[in-house]
Amino acid sequence: MVEAEGHLIDSQLMNAMFDTVVRHDAAFDVLEFRIGRTNDEPSFVSMRVTAKTPAALTGVLGALVALGCRVARTEDARLVPADRDGCAPEDFYSTTNHQTSVRLAGQWVAVERQRMDAVIVIEQTARAICRKLREIRKGDAIVCGINGIKIVPEFQERDRHGFAFMTNEISSERRVEVGVSRIAAMMRAAKQAGDKIAFVAGPVVVHTGGGQYFCDLIRHGYVDVLLAGNALAVHDVEQALYHTSLGVDMESGRAIEGGHRHHMRAINEIYRAGGLRAAVDSGVLTSGVMFECIRRNVDYVLAGSIRDDGPLPDTIMNLVEAQDRYTASLQGVKLVLVLSTMLHGIGVGNMLPAWVRLVCVDINPPS
Repeated sequence: MVEAEGHLIDSQLMNAMFDTVVRHDAAFDVLEFRIGRTNDEPSFVSMRVTAKTPAALTGVLGALVALGCRVARTEDARLVPADRDGCAPEDFYSTTNHQTSVRLAGQWVAVERQRMDAVIVIEQTARAICRKLREIRKGDAIVCGINGIKIVPEFQERDRHGFAFMTNEISSERRVEVGVSRIAAMMRAAKQAGDKIAFVAGPVVVHTGGGQYFCDLIRHGYVDVLLAGNALAVHDVEQALYHTSLGVDMESGRAIEGGHRHHMRAINEIYRAGGLRAAVDSGVLTSGVMFECIRRNVDYVLAGSIRDDGPLPDTIMNLVEAQDRYTASLQGVKLVLVLSTMLHGIGVGNMLPAWVRLVCVDINPPS
């Protein structure tokens, strides 16, 4: 028997639960269903789920738990010690990005550092914490199976005047200014509440001439964290030193003779100065996104890739270290804006709990 509580109807979770059961070739029998009678009152459903085999039942129950259902038993979560570093037991529970609690000694304990694709480790202090597989150490108590686990999905559809407009399909036929003004209002509200805002930015910000406006946001205190790749910093420095981006003059839009070498010259100048911060301190770098971040003490992380030129000495080429630095910088962030960077945007999305608002600004909305 499984139970679920929340805004199940207008969030369409009820349909998703029924469809999930049918898709797994199982059957459901609704035992109790209470509809919330007001805008704020949640609904409740209790149903019996049956399947042809125990394995099939385990599969459908696991899918239902991911949607916010909980197995209606009084059992605590099952804990199994890890037998080696970096490895979890075979039936470990793989987390979602939704708010999760586990039942320990008859009490529900909220899981900390919530993120998707992680395991839940129970520490000796009875704290439940999400950890990546590589963070597991031999002897860690790992939550396994689906009993004693409760998920609370986000119900953004009720947030009519805040973020709900972002759940609508994006169309080129709608006025962009409307979406921009609402995002700006969200940013102002976040700063007024004292919340941190993170930007995940690609080099397109510089290529399209948006760097100067991004600098304005930094100067006005709207950027607390900048997460990006090597390319953003390289072309930002190129623009600051040579007024080009990818060898194209930022004013005329024309390719400069020999301009294809500018980004390599920019990398060389930063190396010669000893890094971005040293370049700012010595007066080599006097403008641009990275200059403003360093000058305003904005936390920034540059994560490298196999295709990077240089890379800059500030770029982290160890992928595990870069992931950890991203995760650390995102702690306490309440609003994230992804500007034209699919890979970094997806990576950051996987690191965030569902209640952190994320806005993607891109020429290709599905990306």
